[in-house]
Amino acid sequence: MKALFLLAFLLLVSVTITAQQSLTITTEPNAIVWIDEIRRGTTDASGKLTLTKISPGRHAVRVRASGFKETTTALPPGRRTLAVKLVPTTDQAELLFQQAETAREKARDDPSREKAAELYREAIKLRPAFPAARVGLARVLLDLNQFKEAHAEIDAARRARPAYAEASAVEGRIYSEEAFADDAIRSFRRAIREARGIQPEAYVGIARVLEEKGRFAEAIVEFRKALAQLGDSEPVIYQMLGAAYERIEKPKEAVAAYEKYLELAPNGSYAAAIRSILEQLKREAAGEQIIP
Repeated sequence: MKALFLLAFLLLVSVTITAQQSLTITTEPNAIVWIDEIRRGTTDASGKLTLTKISPGRHAVRVRASGFKETTTALPPGRRTLAVKLVPTTDQAELLFQQAETAREKARDDPSREKAAELYREAIKLRPAFPAARVGLARVLLDLNQFKEAHAEIDAARRARPAYAEASAVEGRIYSEEAFADDAIRSFRRAIREARGIQPEAYVGIARVLEEKGRFAEAIVEFRKALAQLGDSEPVIYQMLGAAYERIEKPKEAVAAYEKYLELAPNGSYAAAIRSILEQLKREAAGEQIIP
């Protein structure tokens, strides 16, 4: 039964990929772009971002640039270009939130994370019902191992926005770090329901919990669901997928996943380690049949 489910899922992914198209978004320079709440990239110095693997249906496009009001707009079916006009903002809470997001993404140590946390708190002081800032703060607190405080921010975000997929996904990550596997999976599943199935962070979260339980074949299914939604925007998941295939002794599949990682991130943090084991894996894979 599990084999039939996996085959059906892979066939669905294959059909979806063949129907995908490219999309060019034009807006402000260095703007972050989300499609259906999945972060897909940042515009270049000219304000353009070209994406591939966009399904032809209707989508929601969210764009944020520093100093501008965040905007969400509809992408009609079949559209291959989209111009998004952003309006400058003087909303201090919004500006502080943008600064906090940038600080969090650049943070590499606890002092820089604390600085990001303080920016989120300043934004929340100005706008207590600011669920996105609450979730951003929860992410920082998670990185600081302040789990109780992180849960409190997720609860506050839900009071302002009861059905909030990102909040549920972050809650799942907090539970996972606390080693509450069942609670983590429940939160990740809730995130997927709230997002109507489009929540790659939750799928990856479930996969990591399943790996901890030694259920690598099931984890692979979840990793592949995430990859089907991300459109190659997160190469590290291919590294995770390759490692899971190694654990169930599927060297050909591991090689394919690792080579995809190297294609997308040739200078990535895992590139050197992957290159060091690829030849051995290829020798192990000789004569075996690969799963598409």
